[in-house]
Amino acid sequence: MLRIDAGRGGRYCDGMSRRSFVQLGVAGMAAASLGDVARAKQSAATGNNNAAIMIWLDGGPSHLDMYDMKPEAPSEYRGIWMPTATNVPGVEITEMFPLQAQHADKFSIVRSLHHDTGGHFHGGHFMLTTKSLGPNNTGTFPSIGSIVARERGPRRSGMPSYISVPVASSIGLRPGYFGGNWMGMQYDPFQTGGDPNNANFKVANLNLASGMTVDRLASRRDLNRSLDRIEKTVERGTLFEAMDKFDRDAFEFVSGAAARTAFDINKEDPRLRDQYGRSNWGQSTLLARRLVEAGSTFVTVHFGGWDHHWNLEPGYKSVLPRVDKAVSGLLKDLSDRGMLESTLVILCGEFSRTPRMNDGGNGGPPGSKGTPGRDHWGNSLFCLLAGGGIKGGQVVGSTNAKGERPLTRAVKPCNLHATIYKALGMDPTLHLLDHQGRPTPVLEDPTPIHELL
Repeated sequence: MLRIDAGRGGRYCDGMSRRSFVQLGVAGMAAASLGDVARAKQSAATGNNNAAIMIWLDGGPSHLDMYDMKPEAPSEYRGIWMPTATNVPGVEITEMFPLQAQHADKFSIVRSLHHDTGGHFHGGHFMLTTKSLGPNNTGTFPSIGSIVARERGPRRSGMPSYISVPVASSIGLRPGYFGGNWMGMQYDPFQTGGDPNNANFKVANLNLASGMTVDRLASRRDLNRSLDRIEKTVERGTLFEAMDKFDRDAFEFVSGAAARTAFDINKEDPRLRDQYGRSNWGQSTLLARRLVEAGSTFVTVHFGGWDHHWNLEPGYKSVLPRVDKAVSGLLKDLSDRGMLESTLVILCGEFSRTPRMNDGGNGGPPGSKGTPGRDHWGNSLFCLLAGGGIKGGQVVGSTNAKGERPLTRAVKPCNLHATIYKALGMDPTLHLLDHQGRPTPVLEDPTPIHELL
């Protein structure tokens, strides 16, 4: 069955974002495409109130050095570290992930993901939208987070549906391919900014502007409502109803206590904060858990700095332990709180790195840039998925002996997105009307990775 979501007034995004969200410093709050009634019907039909946390490894993490070890490959191919056994017989990951190894029953690894694109921008756009990139690295489609925000909205009043901690950054572009694109700026994620590991961490744009009180904000809101009662020439139920909902969500966000409490990471037990790791990455991941617990639907966490063309070994000695603490801390915390079944965890980047190590010269004499590294590679990459109804303790697909390309069960980003949509109770065959009024499939191939569901 073809399902088209036409939205409510597709050309109102600029005016609405200025009126309601630039003034209040809020983005990504409303999901007005289907309306509250339709979303209620969907929730009633699926019984699904799941949320998602996507940890984005910006720059391209190497599959051979993390989740697809090739200890039998020639030395110039295989990972620097040896594989280690996990608590699932037959499943191995890097020895640099001893904490995750204790929780392998909670997650599954897709080893046969590929999009065959070696460019940061093209790979990032494929992974976040499943679509080809436009000229000059211009995004051509809304991100998965934006589509979830539009279709699902926040799970609890007063919370943004779509948040990025601390930033929404895809290859240095903000919000880049995490944004709403032609659906409108109102579907961009709300970005917390700052460093959640800082003792003085505060969320940007959460407080009212200087001189503005909640009472004054309410008065201004009432005035806007009065002006909206002037007879309109457009059909009631399209543009103005959407703007009313947008205003209501923005007002609840700024004036209510829900978001302010959720963003206050200092309320967490110091021992739990230690479990996630006292780093920007660890505390950002903990904040993401607080946000989905408070009612947000899709939260991204930015782990940057994965472009290791040289000095991969010292670079990974720095980043891998932080990933290990953050991911294992999140899985244990979600499980302890009874939230794992309702919270989908996704760990991925825009592509992987070349299976064959380079000479550290980056085009110059060997070693002139440093010790060996790996270059861009989109022919084989990984994704870790956990929670949200995903079956844990599995490895889906395999790569060839040198990790160069899928050997079995090859899947593409559209299949990954279809799996995420299914886990969130959404229809992966969804079509949207683009800015020219054409029905456009969200996914060219809406087939999920059925082994995971």
